[in-house]
Amino acid sequence: MPKLDLSKAPVRTSCVYPGELANHCSGRSKIALGDLGGLDQFGVNLTRLAPGAASAHQHWHLKEDELIYMLEGEAVLVEDDGESVLRAGDVATFKAGAPNGHMVVNRSDADVLLLEVGTRSQDEVASYTDPAVDMKVVKQNGAWAIYRKNGERY
Repeated sequence: MPKLDLSKAPVRTSCVYPGELANHCSGRSKIALGDLGGLDQFGVNLTRLAPGAASAHQHWHLKEDELIYMLEGEAVLVEDDGESVLRAGDVATFKAGAPNGHMVVNRSDADVLLLEVGTRSQDEVASYTDPAVDMKVVKQNGAWAIYRKNGERY
C-alpha cells in the first residue's frame, strides 16, 4: 500500500447529528485515514478539536470497540462515571456492549489532536447517555439512521 498523502485528504467538519445537536461538534475536524487507505474492517480517524470542541455527544456502542490515542494537547474524557484528563501519549478504550457513555472535550486554549480507531460493523447501535440528548443512531446493512430515544425517526 502506498504512503497516504494527507495534504490531499478530505477534511470533514460536519457531523451526522440532526439540527441543533450538530452544534456540539462545532470546531471538530476529521480525516478518515481508514477510508483514505481503503480499509473496511476498522475505521481510523485523525481528529482535531479546537478549544471548546467535543468529539461527539456522550455515547456508547453496542457492537463496535473504540480506542482513542492522544497525539497532541490536553483534553477531558467525559464518561458516565466521571472525568479524566488526557494528554499526549494517553490511551482510552471502550469495549463494545459496555454501557459507559463517553466523549472527549477540549477545555484547553490550544488544539487537541487524537487518533480514533474503531471496529466497523454492518449493524450497530450508538446510544446517547446524556438525558438532554434525545438521540439514538442505528446502522443496518451499513446504512445509518438517526432516531429519537422513543424510536421516532428524526
